[in-house]
Amino acid sequence: MELKDCILTRRSVRKFLDKPVGHDVLEQVIATAAYAPSWKNTQISRYIAIEDRAVLDTICRDFLPEHNANIVSGAPLLIAQTFIKNRCGYERDGSLTTARGEGWQYYDCGIAAQTFCLAAHDAGLGTVIMGIFPHKELGEFLNVPEDQELMALIAVGYPAEQPNAPKRKDVETLLSWK
Repeated sequence: MELKDCILTRRSVRKFLDKPVGHDVLEQVIATAAYAPSWKNTQISRYIAIEDRAVLDTICRDFLPEHNANIVSGAPLLIAQTFIKNRCGYERDGSLTTARGEGWQYYDCGIAAQTFCLAAHDAGLGTVIMGIFPHKELGEFLNVPEDQELMALIAVGYPAEQPNAPKRKDVETLLSWK
């Protein structure tokens, strides 16, 4: 798929076919997503693949609001994106480099999540990124290592729907020149 087509046709998918995602397919998506740019090439994003239905059911029941639980309950795979703490935006001595403080890691995680979703779309998968959940509690349930923090959840599967593109702002609204 050409890059522009991938960007223009990727949508947030909330309904999935009852078809497992092969480990080889996910590994290829992760291998591609590893090329997402990051602060000083720190590559802080990590991914936990959850396909065990009992674990997914517990996450839906105990950690997600109903609208996200409905999505995850129909997905064959959930990715928990984590990041290595205290690396992105920091110098080697531990001092912060920019006035953004600790926030730069969120920027890098966003780039990595979008790269993951584009790679998944290119592989024929649908995705939706979710951020409404109790991060600390779910991180503990998933046994996220102490040096990492849970960032986002990404439902993954073969799409059962092809949502239309929502209206986009025009270039005149988005771009200004000085």
